[in-house]
Amino acid sequence: MSGLKIALAQLNFTIGDFESNTAKMADVLFQAKQDKVDLVVFSELSVCGYMPDDLLDYPSFIEKCEHALEAIARACDGIAAIVGGVIRNPGKGRLLQNAACFMYNGKIQHIVAKTLLPTYDVFNEHRYFQPETTSQIIEYKGVNIGIAICEDLWDVYNDFEYPVSPGQALKELGAHLIINPSASPFHIGKQSLRNRVFGGQAARFDLPVLYVNQVGVHTELLFDGSSRAVNGNGEVVIQAPSFEETVVYADFVDGKFSVGKSVPLDTDDTAQLYKALVFGIKDYFSKMGFTHAILGSSGGIDSAVVQALASAALGGDCVHPVLMPSMFSSDHSVSDAEKLSANLGNEAITIPIKSLYDGYMEALSPVFQGKPFNLAEENLQARSRAVLLMAISNKLGYILLNTSNKSELSVGYSTLYGDLCGAISVIGDVYKNQVYALARYINRHEEIIPVNIIEKAPSAELRPGQKDADSLPDYDVLDELLKHYIEEKKGIEELITMGYDQTVVNKVVALVNASEYKRYQAPPILRVSNKAFGKGRLMPLVAKYPNR
Repeated sequence: MSGLKIALAQLNFTIGDFESNTAKMADVLFQAKQDKVDLVVFSELSVCGYMPDDLLDYPSFIEKCEHALEAIARACDGIAAIVGGVIRNPGKGRLLQNAACFMYNGKIQHIVAKTLLPTYDVFNEHRYFQPETTSQIIEYKGVNIGIAICEDLWDVYNDFEYPVSPGQALKELGAHLIINPSASPFHIGKQSLRNRVFGGQAARFDLPVLYVNQVGVHTELLFDGSSRAVNGNGEVVIQAPSFEETVVYADFVDGKFSVGKSVPLDTDDTAQLYKALVFGIKDYFSKMGFTHAILGSSGGIDSAVVQALASAALGGDCVHPVLMPSMFSSDHSVSDAEKLSANLGNEAITIPIKSLYDGYMEALSPVFQGKPFNLAEENLQARSRAVLLMAISNKLGYILLNTSNKSELSVGYSTLYGDLCGAISVIGDVYKNQVYALARYINRHEEIIPVNIIEKAPSAELRPGQKDADSLPDYDVLDELLKHYIEEKKGIEELITMGYDQTVVNKVVALVNASEYKRYQAPPILRVSNKAFGKGRLMPLVAKYPNR
């Protein structure tokens, strides 16, 4: 068996930006040729970006994808590449296939289509693609290469087992190496899961596995890269960094990878979470052409953490907190928010909302007359703030960041057209206790978020003396229940059997189910858990919930 020098091209692609995507790949190919590389491996759907969704319904999009693949093939003179793209299905079924094209000598020499099409959580590939039913081996420079695209190596690592195993088929065909071009989104715990999958599959088939993942933000999905080379004994011998565009070289000699460049990955959940969210904000703004962010700064923990994350991602001078105290805002909330902005280098804007609120109340007095203060007046304060934030956003071109956390979104503890406004939800997949952990992590070297913000009891400050605990269970209990119900899909009876108070369980589940209509109208949420609100959790609005 001959040897190969392989480049793992962990790049940040933009959906539909064929010119930029192909230019990046051409640059990598040029440098790889100078470095005597034999084969460059790019990630899944690299020419068009993952996942184009209904852009795939447009013939012009498919034509551009085909032209991009041909352009990259022409650059493969004296070097080979595996490039992900969309091809037209030559047989019956769906019109398209998700494919990896093996290129050299200026042409596409082999096309391998994806067999296992994920259709769960955030994935819906069966909507667009026809699965492959056969496997093939590609012989290149004496090495029998098997290509298994992303899910093709996850046949036994889901809540279910696929009826076929592409990896096993490649083993039986005589593969010396399995290459896994992927578009594998990040969530907390994904690194250890990948260790189990790739180490387990390499050992299962007694074959080395090369995993190449993309980096970047595609709407709510965060792709972290973390590409790697794993030998047949399951040992990771090359590890690329997370959330970083890079190209790593691997030497495949005598049926195994030599030990190469590796970067230790963060194993601490909070450190990973911080890195993911900062990267998510930065890449979202970059790809959308945005430069400045705005947010409501209340002096509370949620807005403080989002403000700190945004400042780390964009720079303090590009983040514009707006302080909007009301008659119920405490003095320390204002001073805490001012101190935070000073620590982060943000130029804060202060606009009291009492006169605006009073104007609304005067206009509404014929309707509200004689009726006691209740949720309507509380929500009116939140909506008054949203009006100001959106006005500034429109006038100055700043992008509004939503600051609601997952605990609040779960139980509806947020105001529609108020604090639910925003272009992107930064911590909408982060539970309240994780928000506190992030705050402590941000302060690990120095006090950036004032300690008083972290230590004081959380409150929306929409009525005198209001505290979150007046309406919700303690966050230690609430977050546990929410995780069991939303992410682990446990029902009421099971939760009660686990030891949770029946009254609390019934209340929390009812709140989650009753708040679905709000989440339908929430901004896109940066996904950092294995079950985020949005496209990964589709619930009907008009339904009788079995757990209600």
